[in-house]
Amino acid sequence: MSAIDRNDQPDGSAPTPAPPLPPTPGSTPAVSGAEVPALQRRTTVVLVVSQILGGLGVPIGITLAPVLATEISGTEAVSGLAPTASVVGTALLSVPLASLMTSRGRRPGLVLAYLIGALGAALVVVAALADNFPLLLVGMAGFGAASSANLQARFAAADLAAPDRRARSISTVVWATTVGAVLGPNLAAPAGRVFAGTSIPLTAAPFLWAAVIFLVTGVIVAVLLRPDPLLTARALAPREEQSAASRSLRAGIAAVRASPRARLALVTVAVSHTAMVSIMTMTPVHLGHHGAGLELVGLVISGHIAGMYAFSPIMGWLSDRLGRLSVIGLAAGLLSLAAFLAGTSGGSHGQTAAGLFVLGLGWSAGLVSGSALLTDSVPQPARAAVQGLSDLTMNSAAAVGGAAAGLIVAQAGYGWLNAAGALLLLPMAALALFTARTSPKEAAPAVRG
Repeated sequence: MSAIDRNDQPDGSAPTPAPPLPPTPGSTPAVSGAEVPALQRRTTVVLVVSQILGGLGVPIGITLAPVLATEISGTEAVSGLAPTASVVGTALLSVPLASLMTSRGRRPGLVLAYLIGALGAALVVVAALADNFPLLLVGMAGFGAASSANLQARFAAADLAAPDRRARSISTVVWATTVGAVLGPNLAAPAGRVFAGTSIPLTAAPFLWAAVIFLVTGVIVAVLLRPDPLLTARALAPREEQSAASRSLRAGIAAVRASPRARLALVTVAVSHTAMVSIMTMTPVHLGHHGAGLELVGLVISGHIAGMYAFSPIMGWLSDRLGRLSVIGLAAGLLSLAAFLAGTSGGSHGQTAAGLFVLGLGWSAGLVSGSALLTDSVPQPARAAVQGLSDLTMNSAAAVGGAAAGLIVAQAGYGWLNAAGALLLLPMAALALFTARTSPKEAAPAVRG
């Protein structure tokens, strides 16, 4: 049975497949339903490759941005602003990128995001050379575009996926980031030493490597992500769902308002991401207070990122097998445990590392289950806009959390930061329980062999 034959309507009714639309200038070629499985496999391969490469570059900013900000500004009180600027950049670009993808497809949006990320990484190096903190924030905002591309890639994986495999398709692309993300922080120190003896600071040099990586990734997506998965899915949708007006951001907001499960999904990804970013952002500074060097910081962040990505296929399988709400509950539990471990670690590097690893697991559970639930809960024409709204919401909330994180650590300490992160989980858990009790009972999708 092809993807277009499957139930994909919020009301449970089965849509009548429309015949493939003829290609128009700038659109994807006509694709039949029988070709969808092969196209989905090809799309997944391209996205996996792009995620591996993108995963090499993005963690460099996660690891070094707060350290570089402290060096340039001379105070830890604003060290959280550099990674927060990256999150702000990701948030600000979410809506225009979603708009571009809605009108032109996934490929142009992803390519543009990687190009902006490369430019931002280059500006970070210039800021370090000029000892210019405002320019560093501008560069990190541009750097955040690469994170936006990595996040949007998970939705591209779901465009052509069958509903009962949607969470696993999302988790496969999320998992692909593991290779680069684990290696990235540990390559920061060696990459910096390549430029030893030059005027480029050790903590800024790895951003040059990130710029090259983002450029290469953009080229790969531009050349190989054809035909475009979003345009193909739209062409295969029932003809009555293909009006351009129904794909506007306003229609996306209306679709979220109309669905309690979509609202829960939005809260889940926002809260999970905010708790993770707030705690993770200040962990390198906390470790530095207790004598950790750059290599040890890289190992701890690598373990955290492994928790974020390496186990995402398990989260996807659980979401498809047990249901999205069950895994949202798991996310709340894991994130709470992480805040307890990290917040009570004191000078124990091992306990801090354990807390960051569990923090990554909780984020993975929340992102995969929330993203799948969001895609399930809105009609196909509104999905790209709703997905852009989701990334805007999660990154805007995380930007506020990241900015507050530096102030909380400076004024009260790392333990109180983790306590604040745990408190953020209460609204998510309450809404999940309320949704489970007041909306129709969720049926776990049938599992195919």
